[in-house]
Amino acid sequence: MSDPALDALRARMHELKDLGGILGLLTWDQETYLPSKAGPARAAQLATLQGLYHQRLVAPEVGDWLERAERGELDADTRAMLKVFRRERDHAVGVPESLVRALAEAQSTGLETWRQARSERRFDRFAPALTRLLELRREQADAIGHGGERYDALLDHFEPEMTTARLLPVLERLRSALVPLVDALDGAMTGPELFDGRPFDPEQQWRFTLQLLELLGFDLNAGRQDRSIHPFTGGTHPTDVRLTTRIDPRNPSPAVFGTLHEFGHGLYEQGFSPEHHRTSLAASPSMGLHESQSRLWENLVGRSLPFWGFLYPRLRAAFPEALAAVELEDFHRVINRVRRSPIRVEADEVTYNLHIVLRTSIEVRLLRDDLAVGDLPEAWNTEMERTVGLRPRDDVEGVLQDIHWAHGEFGYFPTYALGNLYSASLMLAAEGALPSLWDEVARGEVGSLRAWLHEHVHRHGARLSAEERVQAVTGHGLTDVDFLAYLRAKYSALSGKPLPSPPAPGTPRAQMP
Repeated sequence: MSDPALDALRARMHELKDLGGILGLLTWDQETYLPSKAGPARAAQLATLQGLYHQRLVAPEVGDWLERAERGELDADTRAMLKVFRRERDHAVGVPESLVRALAEAQSTGLETWRQARSERRFDRFAPALTRLLELRREQADAIGHGGERYDALLDHFEPEMTTARLLPVLERLRSALVPLVDALDGAMTGPELFDGRPFDPEQQWRFTLQLLELLGFDLNAGRQDRSIHPFTGGTHPTDVRLTTRIDPRNPSPAVFGTLHEFGHGLYEQGFSPEHHRTSLAASPSMGLHESQSRLWENLVGRSLPFWGFLYPRLRAAFPEALAAVELEDFHRVINRVRRSPIRVEADEVTYNLHIVLRTSIEVRLLRDDLAVGDLPEAWNTEMERTVGLRPRDDVEGVLQDIHWAHGEFGYFPTYALGNLYSASLMLAAEGALPSLWDEVARGEVGSLRAWLHEHVHRHGARLSAEERVQAVTGHGLTDVDFLAYLRAKYSALSGKPLPSPPAPGTPRAQMP
């Protein structure tokens, strides 16, 4: 016998998923094909839809249905579904609809203003829009509620159950471990400059990225790839997943590795169990776990020698003039070269997390009112010198480089670092379960790894929290041990030199406090 409250909840959940899909499609279009004059109209459309979504989520009857359904006899999936849905609703109930609409409008305005500021290479053009977004996010954090740390409320949206008090020591430990590695490796991996002055036709790059998606197993009948200023993954449903990449006519790396990164996200989105579609379980439990999939394919697979042993002849055939005289080993060393760079999305695996340390520390200061928006460029440049070891030449190399603040997405950046840690642990587990994994990769066969990730991560969606899912797969939760061991083994071999040891773990397996 069906439960009327549960049936009503499912119907509302389906409705909300549909609205969320439409919002996803509008924001994807906003960053790909939206006409330049359509920004204000799109801002109003998004504000209206966000308001409707909020109304349908926080309606009093939904709370009644939840309470009645939770008292029933439920199977594990249904109980997990209700837990995830309640969490979303509880976070939304205290936030007024007027604030939801204001945020949607400010995000659209912020995106357009950020683009203009980048084109002029001037942060001051973006500062008023960022100030407005920051004000609204502070209001949102206060409305959601927190224990005195506003950043917790925003961080929890992207990484449920993570707190600033737990996060900052994780990042500081990474800083302590990685700065000596960067000092040892920056400039140590010498070799030719492969891309300077060589032609890499943009249309040929584009065709190569589409071939790469097919090779990896992305279902192009349930998704597509387009171009954007900043690569991202969006869409409306597991059968409609939208990827984007970025093409540099002087260098194929942004297109290739951007596609690999977004493929990882897209594969996850396409992999949710069909029975969970249009429910709260058809989602990753956290952006950290989501980023683990993108970073696994981009770096642990995508920068490996076996992978390029298969793929490099195809890249060379696509760009014969540029790469005919470049050997595989030289190419592999170049795509793994450790070199200080001001640009996060172009950073190597060793320096990448230092960029996240920088951004997170600034976000926390902004939310604590310890840093004014007008002082942001200098604070960014100072922290870049302290953490990464160089100073940006202008605002596009510095504070304007990422799209996240144009959306007001404070709290997202830390998930990249958490994703790196999770990716190394998951890959180690995959290697243990698939003894022939790297032999298969060397033949261009990634189906076993893809199937293993689907079975152990993707199909489960939000049944468990991110850390519980990793614990179920690997036997332990969040740790930096596997990631730092991976870096040391890989880069000791590539550089041919011993590397500094990481700080001693404070607890077994360096479980984070």
